[in-house]
Amino acid sequence: MTRWQRLGLTTAVGAVLAVGATALVVQALEGPAESTNTGQPKTALATDAATPAKTDDPARVTPTDPAAAAPVEAAPVVSAAVTAQMDYLLAHWQLDNYNSAEWGVLGENDCVNFASQAMIARGWTMDGVWSSPKNGNAYDASAAWRSSTAFMNYIASTGKATALTDQQRDQVKVGDIAQFDWDNTGDRDHTGIVTKVEKVGDTIAISFAGHTLDSDYRSVDTAITVDHPGATAYYWSVP
Repeated sequence: MTRWQRLGLTTAVGAVLAVGATALVVQALEGPAESTNTGQPKTALATDAATPAKTDDPARVTPTDPAAAAPVEAAPVVSAAVTAQMDYLLAHWQLDNYNSAEWGVLGENDCVNFASQAMIARGWTMDGVWSSPKNGNAYDASAAWRSSTAFMNYIASTGKATALTDQQRDQVKVGDIAQFDWDNTGDRDHTGIVTKVEKVGDTIAISFAGHTLDSDYRSVDTAITVDHPGATAYYWSVP
């Protein structure tokens, strides 16, 4: 081997040794390489999509159809006479609108005087027993015009209407006459005119208009259970 060949071989070996030493230094600095296969399965990171959050809310229940409401019976069509009667009642039931210039006022007992006026508006005519001079003085009217008990006796004797008890509410209609015995002594203490009959299922609620306790839609039930507990209601069915 010539001198130049020995020099080249020495240079090559030195280069190889230098590269190897460099690799060892780099490996020492970076640490041992991690294995890509440890033999154990990797654990996936939990995400909202992979594992839904637990909730305490109960499962949503599909609503069922509500129970059918009780049927409401439609109000019957009223005649022109009853319409005129209702118009009069609703125009004059309040104290400020009493028609006192023509019919007068019976102090704090004006209920029958007002009911009689409403029956005139409906088409009834006066006679020798039931009448008013229409002069603005209610005390000049006949007893049947201004007394609940006398009015009851007058209707019964003339047959102008049919008597009904409170157990016959299914026959009561708008425009009928309502009377009350507050103390159940057999007479009549108050009179009004039926202005509303509401039939919902088996329940019938009746309202009336009147003076004394001025009202347009006063509840019969309230009158006999709250205002006068234990009182009794009666009706006259007017054809």
